[in-house]
Amino acid sequence: MKNYKNFTRQNVMRDLGLLMLSASTMAFASSAMSQDSAVMEEVVTTGIRHSMEAAADAKRDDSRVVDAVVAEDIGKLPDNNIAEALQRVTGVSINRDFGVGSEVSIRGLKQNRVEVNGRSLLGDSRSGIDFQDFPADFLSKVEVVKSPTPEMIEGALGGTISLVTARPLDLAEPRASISAQGEYADKADHWAPIISSSFGDSWDLGDAGTFGAMASLSYQDRTLRRDESLVQLMVGPVDFNNDGVIDAADAAKNTPSGNYIYAREHTYNPRTEDRERTAFNLSFQWAPASEKGQFYLDLTATERSGSQETFSLLHVGGTPVATPGVTHEGPNGELQNFTYEAVQPLLTAGSSFRNNETYSHAFGGEWEFTDKLKVSGEFATAESDSYTPFSEFRFRGTDRAKEGDGHTAENQWYVPVTFVNNSNGAPIVDFADDYVFADQQNQAFRRYDDTRTYVANQEDALRFDLEYAQPFGLEWVSALKTGVRVTSRDYEREQYLFRIDNIFKSLTDSDGNPDIIWMEDIAAQFPNAITEYDFTGDAFEHTGRAGAYDLAKLASFDTRLLQDQQATFDIVQALLAGTNMQIDGTLADNLAFNEAGYSAIQEDTSAMYLQANLDFGDVRAVVGGRYVSTDIDATAYQSVDGVYEKVSDGASYNDFLPSLNVTWDITEDTLMRFAAAKVMRRADFEQLSPAYAFRDAYIAASRGNPELEPYRATQYDIAAEHYWSSNMVSATLFYKDVASFLTRSYQCENLPEIVVPLTNKSDYEKICRWQADGIQFANANTPVSEMGILVDQVANGEDGKVQGIELGYQQAFDFLPGRWSGLGISANYTYADSSTPDGVPMEDISKNTFNTQLYYEYEGLAIRLAYTFRDRFLDAEETKRVLPLGELALGAGSDDPTLGNDYREDLAQLDLSASYDITDDITVIANVTNLTGEPTINTGTNGSVFQVMENDRRFVLGIRANF
Repeated sequence: MKNYKNFTRQNVMRDLGLLMLSASTMAFASSAMSQDSAVMEEVVTTGIRHSMEAAADAKRDDSRVVDAVVAEDIGKLPDNNIAEALQRVTGVSINRDFGVGSEVSIRGLKQNRVEVNGRSLLGDSRSGIDFQDFPADFLSKVEVVKSPTPEMIEGALGGTISLVTARPLDLAEPRASISAQGEYADKADHWAPIISSSFGDSWDLGDAGTFGAMASLSYQDRTLRRDESLVQLMVGPVDFNNDGVIDAADAAKNTPSGNYIYAREHTYNPRTEDRERTAFNLSFQWAPASEKGQFYLDLTATERSGSQETFSLLHVGGTPVATPGVTHEGPNGELQNFTYEAVQPLLTAGSSFRNNETYSHAFGGEWEFTDKLKVSGEFATAESDSYTPFSEFRFRGTDRAKEGDGHTAENQWYVPVTFVNNSNGAPIVDFADDYVFADQQNQAFRRYDDTRTYVANQEDALRFDLEYAQPFGLEWVSALKTGVRVTSRDYEREQYLFRIDNIFKSLTDSDGNPDIIWMEDIAAQFPNAITEYDFTGDAFEHTGRAGAYDLAKLASFDTRLLQDQQATFDIVQALLAGTNMQIDGTLADNLAFNEAGYSAIQEDTSAMYLQANLDFGDVRAVVGGRYVSTDIDATAYQSVDGVYEKVSDGASYNDFLPSLNVTWDITEDTLMRFAAAKVMRRADFEQLSPAYAFRDAYIAASRGNPELEPYRATQYDIAAEHYWSSNMVSATLFYKDVASFLTRSYQCENLPEIVVPLTNKSDYEKICRWQADGIQFANANTPVSEMGILVDQVANGEDGKVQGIELGYQQAFDFLPGRWSGLGISANYTYADSSTPDGVPMEDISKNTFNTQLYYEYEGLAIRLAYTFRDRFLDAEETKRVLPLGELALGAGSDDPTLGNDYREDLAQLDLSASYDITDDITVIANVTNLTGEPTINTGTNGSVFQVMENDRRFVLGIRANF
């Protein structure tokens, strides 16, 4: 991907940062290093109990409403994943990818800010880095800040997740550690290494001050597996008694409308991912002999690469046929144990993986010019570059016998199937011909896709802060702070694609005769291209299968070969040589730039704040405001009469964000807090970009709106906390009024340059007609010229609310005798109630979330059992596979906004970890994640299951040494 940069404020800031960096490097190089260790304040904690004590101390001593997770030792958070460590925090819930924590919600809101040492840590989106991409072993502490102060960087709607790395001058002595672990994923049946190391020391330079350095390295290589079952939920009448007439006697008993809910398009997606991550963190620090300040240089970088093997086994078509005495109705109106007499098998082999490189670097420092005046500044630069290759090799069930007899129609291959849905695991899918997807004779080559998406997200930031203690001699004003921060952000998304489609029905040979390429023909010509896969032994092995699952054995294009785009292109080119679909030129010649998928966002912000820290003895307060100015310019290509032209649009807006945090020490061990603030969060880049994001085989698309206003919210917190010894109990009431919720509008757009070459026109019933009034869909006779793309676009809407209570409890039972004194507990509960203008809850908010950790730590042995639970929540809106639900099933006058709502059912997970200190410096480690192998189940608004996912249980064994 090419980026052409002009002379802008961004370049000036980068050059200034490099100048500062060069100056600091010369200063460091001019001083000789002494080997005498400078003993600073001890900050290292070890063990589960010490970690929890430090987290309680961090919460108690902070002026904000905050929770923290503190490392048990340098580079050892309680969990191997940041998100999984944060799920133990009050008010926090997480989502997982392949069973691994990937994103965090705070009080149900995903629009949060992620930062490391107070600066940006970028990913593909506004939300920052994916937590799978950043090693937990780099961190000494993670804070979740729920009530902001004026000096904090804006952009968090739910809260700020602050990642804190260890600094070398905080070390009391030279420190070195190394950890070597092996992780076994049971579904993938694969062992993988996890290796990390760190070193830190400081040197007394005499009159030249003290210099410290710290380096950390992390490497992880893992293979993960996920099984997924999907169905399309349809709604309609069924001849339940099979008498040839649909009448009142056939009506469903458990839906207000009398319609049944029945599944079709049963799909099995077994996915295996290989992931490799390498990361480093370097920190250099210098403090003068006068101890009046310090300067630092932080360098952090991660690289993530890998691949994915996936298959999609899908059958389409057919009308449900009931068998009297066998077919029955489920509690939500689901039709169970019925037959499709004729469905068409469709098979896809796919590969897609997001490769990513990120860095976050900063140079800064602070200096006390007088006993009262402290000045600090920092230049930071961060970037995330990702590359996502997407490849698919598709086959379509075609009746070879009919083709041989000269039938001129499409000649779909139809087979009968019996289906029984399952509310707890994989459904029964029983083909009359057993494993039909292993049949190579009736699968015709349909389509090949090679799509490559590049995303670059870069930010430069410069800040300058002043702090003055007790201004004007006012002892009750402990400090007055002010500062400015300016940023320049560039986001760019490019896409290139090669696609050849409808081979099975459009191909002719050199003589102009219709031709078909069968799967077995490919196997004969390229023996390594077709592979047989058998998942019958381990498909949904944790949740179990209630009966036959004939989707679990298949023959397909080899997915490892598919990841080699050049080799696959060469095969496709050879298969089509001499036909009307012959491919000329190289792969590079055929990869076309996708103008409709291009977007670029330029964003400049400037902020200034004024903050007063007040101290009235038992009452302390932080009060002030932050003023933020934002300028956004969005660029995309727009089609004008089939010709793309680059167009730009944008918006500018200003926000004043006042905040107040008050802490009242009722007694020495009991305190109360009150916090109020206005917060804002800018729209995500894909919501700002007017570019099309196509989906569902180019049948539908989403577009952003560059004129979107940010999310804005007014929030209040009231908290009570009581501490005794190393123990704590807390309660927090919170209320958040969120303005400008996004709403979606739909229209069918005429995009022939997309529809003609790319849209899957075989799914005509899902394709909209652009000339029709309102949204109407095509049929088998609709000409391609009338087919359009169903496009949704976002706009600012009305307000929504989130309110609830957080309860926390932590206690070490050290008053018990002997070995029993090693017991302890940490538990929290969050109740959150939310609503949006359309009357449904906000996405990703569970009403009830519960976490608990029971631990035992005594004489070198540590055991921790951690349980997390969250109840049903809205996972997504307008999901295609549940879109028919709503009034059709629930009856006229039902809550129509639930149409297409996708809910995730209760989630529970049990994790176990243990360690034993062989010596003071060597520890053996064992962990089990997802001990009981719980599935992830999604349902429609009425509770009917349409998606079941099952991930690995992960087992870790390792050793850790400190020196």
